[in-house]
Amino acid sequence: MTKQVVIVGGGVIGLLTAFNLAAEVEQVVLCDRGELGRESSWAGGGIVSPLYPWRYSPAVTALAHWSQDFYPQLGERLFASTGVDPEVHTTGLYWLDLEDEAEALAWAEREGRPLSAVDICAAYDAVPVLGAGFQRAIYMAGVANVRNPRLVKSLKAALQAMPNVSIREHCEITGFSHQGGRITGVETADGMIAGDRVVLTAGAWSGDLLRPLGLELPVEPVKGQMILFKCAEDFLPSMVLAKGRYAIPRRDGHILVGSTLEHAGYDKTPTAEALESLKASAIELLPALADAALVGHWAGLRPGSPEGIPYIGEVPGWQGLWLNCGHYRNGLVLAPASCQLFADLLLGREPIIDPRPYAPAGRLTGE
Repeated sequence: MTKQVVIVGGGVIGLLTAFNLAAEVEQVVLCDRGELGRESSWAGGGIVSPLYPWRYSPAVTALAHWSQDFYPQLGERLFASTGVDPEVHTTGLYWLDLEDEAEALAWAEREGRPLSAVDICAAYDAVPVLGAGFQRAIYMAGVANVRNPRLVKSLKAALQAMPNVSIREHCEITGFSHQGGRITGVETADGMIAGDRVVLTAGAWSGDLLRPLGLELPVEPVKGQMILFKCAEDFLPSMVLAKGRYAIPRRDGHILVGSTLEHAGYDKTPTAEALESLKASAIELLPALADAALVGHWAGLRPGSPEGIPYIGEVPGWQGLWLNCGHYRNGLVLAPASCQLFADLLLGREPIIDPRPYAPAGRLTGE
């Protein structure tokens, strides 16, 4: 049995990796250089679907489908055990005036997903606050959103109740301990933390942490900015998406609108330019937001990766070093499947889906 697993990075991927492994290994140590879940996990929107699922590879689709089907039971299990409801909120999603509508509908038929064209009048009937002038709509029933800050709190509470899980916040990893090609732990300012398995779940920072081992992981920070409004609880009955921007209703009437896509290194400063752009998109989608209270504007860093396909598995040439990172725009969507697949691989179980597309082997330079 694996004795001690050290997980580096405490976003939703790291938290759920720890949650899935805790019952199967002797000890789990979860480290984060800041507070748990305060980077992209906190900053995202939480739609339990890729924004345009038909534009992704089968590798992303396989993880997304498994996660979408699993999220409701995950939310119920966490709420029952912790009293913190992640609010998996099923609203459905309307896409408006898509250029590639035919491709979307063909994908849905091929994949057996409940996506269909609807009369634009039906869309306006269902979402009366929708802005004027939209011509076409497609709708997918059953799409949920998860309230990501509450998901983080719920997972943290679940882990804190587990006697074999140790959480170390404000614990920066400065390097890996290794001996003869085997990783034996991580180095921190307070000394070494030993582990016979070390798992890198550090999002946009994962590539930086691997570089001292002579490995190049093509994961880079991609900035995204969001804004938040407060409306009546019944203001927006469904998620809506047009021209690359979306509006997400929370159960209490908060409306998230996002997001930008910026290559700005590790700069997380919200900008006035993005604020004005997001407000304009929000008002075009939902004109009543012009009079709503704007209660938040922030930025986060996505872990950008080629085609958005995450890295899940052991690193070639470094026994004991594992990856679960590089989920780009879909970390919250793909987390349940990614972390279940990861646990299957580390524990030598039959994997839930074919693991080959996510294997680090052949996808890193310097292996």
